[in-house]
Amino acid sequence: MAKKFGGQFSPDDTRSPQTTPRGRVEVDPVGGRANIMFLPPVVLLATTFSDGAQSLTFGLVGAAVLGLGAWLLREGVVAEAAFHARKVARRPAIPRKILAAAAAGLGTALAVVAHLEVASDLVAAVLYGLCATALHAVAFGIDPLKNKGMEGIDTFQQDRVARVVDEAEKVLAAMSDAMKRAGDRTAEARLTEFQRTARTLIRTVEEDPRDLTTARKYLSVYLQGARDATIKFADIYSRTQDAKARTDYLALLDDLDTNFAARTQKSLLDDRDDLNIEIDVLRERLSREGVRPNPAP
Repeated sequence: MAKKFGGQFSPDDTRSPQTTPRGRVEVDPVGGRANIMFLPPVVLLATTFSDGAQSLTFGLVGAAVLGLGAWLLREGVVAEAAFHARKVARRPAIPRKILAAAAAGLGTALAVVAHLEVASDLVAAVLYGLCATALHAVAFGIDPLKNKGMEGIDTFQQDRVARVVDEAEKVLAAMSDAMKRAGDRTAEARLTEFQRTARTLIRTVEEDPRDLTTARKYLSVYLQGARDATIKFADIYSRTQDAKARTDYLALLDDLDTNFAARTQKSLLDDRDDLNIEIDVLRERLSREGVRPNPAP
């Protein structure tokens, strides 16, 4: 079905300044270098398909291993990008990029065996496999091997935060899926802006798990209510194109966005107050010990 074109710079754009998306553009972290690794399995199959049973068998197995390595590399790059995007993060539980390098080496060795005239001459295959593993590690790197920003953080509390955050991300994804049925660019853009604000609060809670108690109702009750409202709006608007339902839904997103932003700001201010209290206590202790810090200029 054809859809009317619209957007921020269209003559009939009806979005208010509050509904204009803000913030940086999110770029897919995978990129072409990782995606091109899906090409070698295809080439291997094409070159061994008609070379006899032995070549075909090793070619199929090698292509499967190379394909698995390409998929692991893609997932590893995404996990590494998420790791670097956060101030507090645990290292990936599964070293996908390291496993991808090993799979590339094994797949290359099997590809060499598939093209060997003498199957017993495996030294060349092993050497090629080792070279492929090393080149893969140099080209794409390895997974983060250490936690980041976890010093002094209660791991039990961090696990609780991780469960709440995972559930919140699932709710945000469900909202995006539901909005696709509505087919309204303005509502979709406003939802994206609200999701960006909600994720800012999520990152704040991840960095300081002490905020979980006060922010939990935002990341569970309010967010689930927003998901239910999004599903109902998408169902109604996709059938009736009801302008009032659209206006009410955008107003709801405006209220939620304001409340989530206020909660995030309050968390940041509370953190600053806690820091000031700790500094004052430290100064008092130093004074009792006879140490006088130099006054700030």
